[in-house]
Amino acid sequence: MTAPRVVIVGAGFGGLSAARALRRADAEVLVIDRYNYHFFQPLLYQVASGLLDPAEIAHPVRSILRGQRNTDVRMDEVRGIDLHRQVVRCSTDIPYDYLIVAAGAVTNHFGNQDIAAHTMGLKGLSDALALRAHVLERFERATETTDERERRRLLTFVIAGAGPTGIEYAGALSELFVHLLPKDFPRLDFAPVRVVLIEGRNRVLETFHPRLGSMAAGVLRRRGVELVLGRTVTEADAAGITLDDGTRVDAATVIWTAGVCASPVGKQLTELPARFGRVPVRSTLQLPGHDEVQVIGDLAELEENGEPLPMLAPVAIQQGEHAAANVIAMSGGGAPTPFRYHDKGTMATVGRNYAVVQLGRIRVAGFVGWLMWLVVHLTYIISFRSKAVVLINWAWNYIFYDRPVRLITEVGPGRAAEQQTEEQR
Repeated sequence: MTAPRVVIVGAGFGGLSAARALRRADAEVLVIDRYNYHFFQPLLYQVASGLLDPAEIAHPVRSILRGQRNTDVRMDEVRGIDLHRQVVRCSTDIPYDYLIVAAGAVTNHFGNQDIAAHTMGLKGLSDALALRAHVLERFERATETTDERERRRLLTFVIAGAGPTGIEYAGALSELFVHLLPKDFPRLDFAPVRVVLIEGRNRVLETFHPRLGSMAAGVLRRRGVELVLGRTVTEADAAGITLDDGTRVDAATVIWTAGVCASPVGKQLTELPARFGRVPVRSTLQLPGHDEVQVIGDLAELEENGEPLPMLAPVAIQQGEHAAANVIAMSGGGAPTPFRYHDKGTMATVGRNYAVVQLGRIRVAGFVGWLMWLVVHLTYIISFRSKAVVLINWAWNYIFYDRPVRLITEVGPGRAAEQQTEEQR
């Protein structure tokens, strides 16, 4: 009997987890991704702020899966999915017996094309590299201009969205501007430098306990970050942004971390998407009407306790393992089982010596939380070499207040194109 072909769309946390769980399965596994690497998205902001090099958080997918004899990798872009013919349309049609779709999410600009055109994202490696170069270029230009108003605009950095990515990057920029760049630009007056963090809700880190969010906000303020809460960005242009109350903020740099929505691949799977374009699935992760298809991670809409599961890497990892187990069961004549998420908590760092951690009813903030954040993130990095290099860079930065990767490099036009979250396509 011929082994079934299992096609996995996306080599992010969910897709990679599924592929690894199928390593001993009697199946022909094919992983499809538009890029040839998997990257650790939670540390992307450290690439953007000059602390880490891309090679320290990204690894070739073929290298990660090279020991799996039943698995192959294809670098291609999914152009469509024909559910009736059981074919994934790429540069050629790829048939499947079982399909696991882990296509992730993209940045959500809420339909505002001006915002999309005049803001920078932080969802992929090209975004991080472009943002790193852009921020450093603003300081180079600020040293050259004689126009005081233009200098203030160049040195104003707006971050829209105060979730984990927004506050972590705000904290990283604050540290960069206070401790390091004044050494690189000794003749530049740093008094006009501003980091403005805008959040449409009335507190930061809405998914965390209010006390933790309040503590994180207090630390950000003490470190010089301006918080604008209860306001949203309604307009953006080359000179800055406008808020919903009419307030104008002139800024040469606007980073958009205000939300994500499901990958456009989801439109191939359902005519009735859920909120943010996610694909409704059964408790077994199967697509209604197509038992051979499972949807996982950011793309999947599955409720537990009346609430949809969050778009987080731990959800994607656990769903990837469960989807693989379902494939093994079904290929052997068994039945798939319902998915249950085991919440391992969430955490976010505000910068040096401070992080907030939420593990069920256990809540930790401060230095202990920061140490927990360091250990957990170091654990999730894939290779031993990368763990060692990251740890050395963290130690170097902690002792010397130095971020070693302050390079201005040319980056292709992928600023908004590479907008995948933890699922990476």
